[in-house]
Amino acid sequence: MEIKVGFEISYAAAQPTPMVVMLSIHPSRFADIVGTERIVAEPDVPIGFYRDSFGNVCGRLTAPAGGVTLRGEALVRDSGLPDAVVPTAQQVPIDQLPDDVLLYLMPSRYCETDKLTDIAWSLFGNSPTGWQRVQAIVDFVHNHVTFGYEHAHHMKSAHDVYEQGAGVCRDFAHLALTFCRCMNIPARYCTGYLGDIGVPRNPAPMDFSGWFQVYLSGQWYTFDARHNVPRIGRVLMGTGRDAADVALTTSFGRMDLVKFFVVSDEVVAA
Repeated sequence: MEIKVGFEISYAAAQPTPMVVMLSIHPSRFADIVGTERIVAEPDVPIGFYRDSFGNVCGRLTAPAGGVTLRGEALVRDSGLPDAVVPTAQQVPIDQLPDDVLLYLMPSRYCETDKLTDIAWSLFGNSPTGWQRVQAIVDFVHNHVTFGYEHAHHMKSAHDVYEQGAGVCRDFAHLALTFCRCMNIPARYCTGYLGDIGVPRNPAPMDFSGWFQVYLSGQWYTFDARHNVPRIGRVLMGTGRDAADVALTTSFGRMDLVKFFVVSDEVVAA
């Protein structure tokens, strides 16, 4: 199958403002892009692209006085298969983990393992290890947290989510991946496109989505505590320790968001 993805995001700015954006498709999906991905700014200011320390594609630009509109579009091939489910996947002992995976056991900006370790072990210490323990964590978070955009707050941490029991997709991911780290399972945050493919269409405006991956049996597997069902058509944009590492836009000065439009739709043959 093929998926059309894209966005249009506009900011107002009183003066020229440097920006870093992470709006490109992740390099792991480059081979799936049909033709080329197109990302432009209006007014036409240059965007310089680079790879960050996590391997994500970032762009840097200076928005002119008055503001900037960022537009992107791409056509992506996809297997059409749902997220993999591998109940036999096993937890890797810490002393056998690759060096570059150890980072995803550590606390990070939104994932305070020190505050949640005792809670995690009390909740999941008796669950089977490996895939089943991760699924137990996802089940708990899915049932414990109520979704709602009115619960969004850019300062909300995993511990806050646990205490408040409400949040958006990134909050579900933060709490679940923090519990995984507390149980010595490497886990990283993911952001990307997730359209209503293979599920009833959500009438709410399309947004980017947050989920997470865990390292089991020598590879990364996708989990989604908000939806808690395998989904079709994820298009990864970035991975990191938490949402702070994969902010869609970072401005070095005051900017006001005035438009936010995202699309991720299956292309249906005529």
